[in-house]
Amino acid sequence: MKEIHVSESSLEKGAQEGMDAFLQVFVDAILGGVGGELTGDNMQQLNADQVTLLAYFMMRDEVMDGGFVQLIHNGLGPFLFRNPFARMLKTWGLRDLSKLVYKAAKLYGQHHEAIEKECSEEEFMALFEQFPAFDDLDDDFVENEEEWTEMIARYVDENIGRFAVIDK
Repeated sequence: MKEIHVSESSLEKGAQEGMDAFLQVFVDAILGGVGGELTGDNMQQLNADQVTLLAYFMMRDEVMDGGFVQLIHNGLGPFLFRNPFARMLKTWGLRDLSKLVYKAAKLYGQHHEAIEKECSEEEFMALFEQFPAFDDLDDDFVENEEEWTEMIARYVDENIGRFAVIDK
């Protein structure tokens, strides 16, 4: 496992700015530790907690921007739905988010081929109408994102050693 380092000062600054900034310190350090981008090869250098944190941020960014249809279209489906991401969220105490990811994974399994196809911007926008089953999941995520992010920040804070070494 690659050792990820975070400075105490950047952690304190992030904590003062709020939960998003606090978590971003870890996300940036973890990504920086593997060359700036998570790949199938460098993922092996990280532990399950670090990968789960990155996965949450990737999912959050995509869903908040364009929902699960966009997430799947942009190729994140296999990473999020064919790995133990939902199970890890459950172990972190995020049962409701875990259930949401399992529901999204089921829909992914049914529809991913159609959603992942190359298409024009117009065809992409039509995907949202073709797959309305994702709408409720998108809404549920958006409504609960702040609470879930806060729960993740609390988990990271209580288990810092699983995410990084803090340098004085």
